Amino acid sequence: MDIMQLLATRRTYRRFQQKAVPADVVADMVEAVRLSSCGANRQALRLVVVQSPAMVAKVQPLVKWAAYLPPEQGAPKPEEQPVLFVAMVQDTSIPGDKDTDAGIALANLTLAAWAKGVGSCIMGAIDRPRLAELLGLGENEALHTMVALGYPAHAAHIVPLTEATGVKYYLDAQRDYCVPKPDAKELARYL
Repeated sequence: MDIMQLLATRRTYRRFQQKAVPADVVADMVEAVRLSSCGANRQALRLVVVQSPAMVAKVQPLVKWAAYLPPEQGAPKPEEQPVLFVAMVQDTSIPGDKDTDAGIALANLTLAAWAKGVGSCIMGAIDRPRLAELLGLGENEALHTMVALGYPAHAAHIVPLTEATGVKYYLDAQRDYCVPKPDAKELARYL
């Protein structure tokens, strides 16, 4: 798939098949983060890959799903939960704008996953203190985000952003995600 198709189809997924993500796909995601651009080449990001079913189950109650939807619609049921989580961790002893670096790394990670058919959900609504303890983060490590991953059990697609839709994503009759996006003409000014 070419890059524009990859970008157009890499959406957020919140329901997953209960199928393990192979080690080579996980290795590609880690490599994609390693190759990420970062300010002053600081290399201030680390990952914690949570893949054992027992640890995945412990992470699950510490993350929040789909703020725009009622919990019964937006949260995955037990048979739809992710099979893998990746924690994006910042080394606080390294100075600089680590949030920009994390954004670039998250894009690389999720695109590398999607190139292999693995869907993702980048999560910022998380219980950072409890997750930091669970993941064994050290004194100079700050949890930035969690990424839920697995093979999608639903579809997600872009729909036109209109006054009627607003920006909030929604579920259609098949429980697939509809994600409103503006027309490109509304996005850029050319001088």
